[in-house]
Amino acid sequence: MTGTVTRVVDLSVVVPAYNEEQRLGPTLDAVVAYLTDNESRFGAWEVVVADDGSTDGTRDLVTSRQDPRVQLVTAARNRGKGHALRLGVAATSGRRVLVTDADLAAPIEELEQLDKALGEGNAAAIGSRSVPGATIERHQHRVRELLGRAGNLLIRGVAVPGIRDTQCGFKLFEGDRAREAFAASRLNGWGIDVEVLQHFHRSEWPVAEVPVRWSHRSGSKVGALDYGRVLAELARLKARSLRPADLFACALFLLMAVTLYSGRLFDPAHRYLPDSLQDQNQWEWFFAATADSVAHLRNPLFTDLQGFPDGVNLMANTVMLGLSVPFTPVTLAFGPAVSLSVCMTLGLAATAAAWYRLIVKRVARRRAAAFLGAALAAFAPPMVSHANAHPNFVVLFMIPLLVDRALRLCAGTRVRRDGVVLGLMAAYQIFLGEEPLLLAAIGMTLFAAAYGLVRRDVARRAWRPLAKGLLIALAVCLPIVAYPLYWQFTGPQSYRSVLHGDNAGNSPLALLAFSERSLLFGDAARANSLSLNPTEQNAFYGWPLALLALGIVVRLWERPLVKALAVTTGGAALLSLGPRFRIPLTDMVYPGPWALLAHRPLFESVIEGRLAMICAPALGMLLAVAVERLLATRRVGTLYGGLLAVCLALLPIVPAPLKAEDRAPVPEFFTSGRWKPYVREGESLVPVPLPDPGGAEALHWQTAAHLGFRMPGGYYNGPWGPDHTGIYGAAPRYTSDLLRDVRYSGVVPVIGRNWRAQARRDFAFWHAGALVLAPQPNDGPLRQAVTQLVGRPGRWTGGVWVWDLHEER
Repeated sequence: MTGTVTRVVDLSVVVPAYNEEQRLGPTLDAVVAYLTDNESRFGAWEVVVADDGSTDGTRDLVTSRQDPRVQLVTAARNRGKGHALRLGVAATSGRRVLVTDADLAAPIEELEQLDKALGEGNAAAIGSRSVPGATIERHQHRVRELLGRAGNLLIRGVAVPGIRDTQCGFKLFEGDRAREAFAASRLNGWGIDVEVLQHFHRSEWPVAEVPVRWSHRSGSKVGALDYGRVLAELARLKARSLRPADLFACALFLLMAVTLYSGRLFDPAHRYLPDSLQDQNQWEWFFAATADSVAHLRNPLFTDLQGFPDGVNLMANTVMLGLSVPFTPVTLAFGPAVSLSVCMTLGLAATAAAWYRLIVKRVARRRAAAFLGAALAAFAPPMVSHANAHPNFVVLFMIPLLVDRALRLCAGTRVRRDGVVLGLMAAYQIFLGEEPLLLAAIGMTLFAAAYGLVRRDVARRAWRPLAKGLLIALAVCLPIVAYPLYWQFTGPQSYRSVLHGDNAGNSPLALLAFSERSLLFGDAARANSLSLNPTEQNAFYGWPLALLALGIVVRLWERPLVKALAVTTGGAALLSLGPRFRIPLTDMVYPGPWALLAHRPLFESVIEGRLAMICAPALGMLLAVAVERLLATRRVGTLYGGLLAVCLALLPIVPAPLKAEDRAPVPEFFTSGRWKPYVREGESLVPVPLPDPGGAEALHWQTAAHLGFRMPGGYYNGPWGPDHTGIYGAAPRYTSDLLRDVRYSGVVPVIGRNWRAQARRDFAFWHAGALVLAPQPNDGPLRQAVTQLVGRPGRWTGGVWVWDLHEER
């Protein structure tokens, strides 16, 4: 290294150079002339050329100058712009440091604008081609320009939010802060600009983005591969920005999810979650059908593979296109069982990580407090119940992101951008699950109303940007989801609402009881008596946690956040009781607040007990607030007493791993392709009895046969009757009802001429090529019933009984 500068100057100019013999001379002439003419404004100056191992005459060009204020620092070999800038800035001593590229694409005269912005209290002023007032006199090639814009969008999202143009090579810094930021940098390539600006952002040093004149110069050193290198450096930058505590928390969330699913995760094709009832079969079929549609370029919103010949409106069912479509390669390569298992395990861990990020950012900075809060939000008893069967209520990582983006809107700093992002996020969540989005909206409304009443000053400042941002989000979201929603509500096999009983709300006791999967206090009989089924244990937070939450609210009631979270929790719990509820141990029945919404569009299809799931993140945030307060106390007795209370409240709801059992093997008839001769073009294969929500193993057989045949019946939501009321499964027919009754009762009714004639009509409606009966409970009576309906015995082949309906035609 030569030319070390020891004197203090007002302005240092750093020029990184690599093989710049042709362009550097005019640049130095322009810089020196301008600074000499403007010493009255900029004071004493120096120019430091940071040579990055040039192999041409770049070094000689600098050393041949007689001006001692033009200095040279050199690297032994070429290592990248970042390394050169680190050397150059370290060699400066100016109160301000200007970094400019060797091509001087932004004229040195633009220094005046940057200097003005620095004098207004900013720690850095960076030239920008993307803010109003900027002038581009000569554009880059269109492809490079588009790549640059895409890169800037990514950079804003990953590292430096709010800065539109990080890569314009004309930046002015306060000297000491520049030397600190560059010394702390580690990147050697083009990503150095992002890394330094990220340092300023994290240090909360203000940065002004100043419009400049800019003109593309020929001879750029940025090659096509450099865009990929910048992306790699961004990934490294993002990875290094993660705190070890955050990585540890995410690893624990993943371990918790793996433990919960350990019974199925390691052999998903041959293991079944019995508490999912028939839902595992249904969801695996959804993933398989979506992959088949994508692979064959079919409409993913509709299929007639089940429910034949009417078909299934997939958009009106929770197929989660937002995951089943991107998981198509996994499904095709490893099967839908693997896809579903991996999706639910990773999705649950990602949901916990997303709540953790939100809590750290908005609620509690202490990582231990945030971890406990996020663990409660993602692994609360209702979440574990749905983890058996409902990925749409497990994979909820978008919900915390939506909450955070809505809170950003309230700040009013970047309403347009945040509104656009919120709209895109909402559109994606619709393809993950509409009901969770509706529940999240209810929860956010409860919170906003409560917080607005407590902090009216905040509400007055926030409502305008929030309203504007929501309108922007709606304008962005609607064009994306308009056609799928149109298909859902008016397309083939659409329905009006789903019948799930007059009152599917929670009993008040369910809010205080323990769930079936509680590791210490699980009681299946008690939990199932207070819920619809094992997949719908939507409350079960336990009385110790309820008491702890009450204590937190009373102790920290002065905090507006605690008040709003308390109202959110209490409001959601009340709504979850349904349109009417009975006071336990009495005959007194009262209308619930849900009665006001129960018959409104969209709300009428909600299983109201699920509203208690809103309590999980609200309770998690209350817990995080309390634990952070405990960890900050200096009173040892208070600390240990409080942590003991937290442990006693959480231990009873720690879940046991989900129950799993060996799966019944698929009959060889389906796996070997023996079914093919029985099903001709336009025909279906009819399992006996037809698949329905009570028995959908036939969906598994169909996926094992690579969806090679269609079948009537099925497990899905579809229309029934002239009003198109939603029901679970296909619209019933006489023969399907008969076979279902035999399956459950084992009793074969008297089957005469009328029943056989009706069966022929139903077989014709289903375009049935053959009937198939696999070994199952009551298969003897079922075989007898089918033999009488068809008029002849079946044939045993491939592990099933088959009645070939072509033989009688």
